[in-house]
Amino acid sequence: MSRTYVDPASITPARVRLSLFALAIGAFGIGTTEFVAMGLLPDIARDLLPDVYATNPELANSHAGWMITLYALGVVIGAPTIAAGVARFSRKTVLFWLAVAFTVGTLATAVLPSFGWILAARFLAGLPHGAYFGIAALVAARLMGPEKRGRGITLVMTGLTVSNVIGVPLATSIGQSMGWRAAFLLVAGIFALTAVAVALVIPRVKGNSEQTLRRELTVFKRPQVWFAIGIGAIGFGGFFAVYSYLAPLGTDVAGIDPAHIPWLLATMGLGMTIGTLAAGHFVDRSVRRTLYGYFLMMVVVLIGLYFAAGWAPSLFIFIFLVGFASSGIGPAVQTRLMDVAGDAQSIAAALNHSAMNIGNAVGAFLGGLVIGAQLGYRAPIWVGLALTIAGILIVMASYRAQRHLAPHERV
Repeated sequence: MSRTYVDPASITPARVRLSLFALAIGAFGIGTTEFVAMGLLPDIARDLLPDVYATNPELANSHAGWMITLYALGVVIGAPTIAAGVARFSRKTVLFWLAVAFTVGTLATAVLPSFGWILAARFLAGLPHGAYFGIAALVAARLMGPEKRGRGITLVMTGLTVSNVIGVPLATSIGQSMGWRAAFLLVAGIFALTAVAVALVIPRVKGNSEQTLRRELTVFKRPQVWFAIGIGAIGFGGFFAVYSYLAPLGTDVAGIDPAHIPWLLATMGLGMTIGTLAAGHFVDRSVRRTLYGYFLMMVVVLIGLYFAAGWAPSLFIFIFLVGFASSGIGPAVQTRLMDVAGDAQSIAAALNHSAMNIGNAVGAFLGGLVIGAQLGYRAPIWVGLALTIAGILIVMASYRAQRHLAPHERV
């Protein structure tokens, strides 16, 4: 990779599009590796926990959900520490090595022999997640310019949502027919392709050569940063409480054939993709209205999902709506964090994914808890509703607290 830095303003529109596409490939891989376990939980549980599955399938599925929780915890820990530590390096170099790390971690998940080792591999595979998205968001925002930064961020995150239309259903189908390990081998290949694409097309954009780990960590002194983290960590947990157990909700509640679960996942992903693309325009107009609008939509949709989950056609409709309603929260929180973080942009951009994956861990854990308590596969929907309402309350508290700031400090 060249050592010559490039002025983003001098890059041609075609190179910008190629760069955004390369970043989106990585997001596609991340979305696939993060969410594919959700569609394969019964397969993973049967293979890695056969004794438990034979006597109590619900308990085995909830234990297999630890793969989701451990990956999410890896994101939570890795996002701020890696992003803060690499803030002064070339964005391209950092993105390349993060893609390599993803490849190694996902490959380890596919080949390690026991449940304990696989849990460790999932934790390690999660470490580069937030840093990749954070750095990719900064690169996209610089390439698109300040007036279109929301659209730049959402174009990268579209790779994440498209993964739920194509990557997750495809990997789930492969996992069901060839074994769940084959699905993770496919994802490792996507990350290897990402590393090549980053090396070939991403311009060499400077990091902040004067930035230090200590300076980046000062972001945690800002109350509005904590509010934004809370919005993602609690509010977005409502989505993961439902998504983590979507496969058994479809098979055991709606009576869907397991072979059709990839179509249910694709329906969720289609809703997420459309919602994300719409959110980019809304975020550029008003982050505040975007947060309120998507959260309130999520409340209505989750209530509808509870009553619609018993019939396959209505489940598909409401799963699409859940995907749409949830998808605007991520770009809005991402932009909010970048607005309130001051100079600590690298760690702020990554903290969004720490927040989201705290939500992932909390949602998956609480959802598994109510399932393990024999409350059924609809019970995580009420968990999701409670977390979503809590997210709305945190948004309200954040903007109420902002009123006490000086006018020039408000965003």
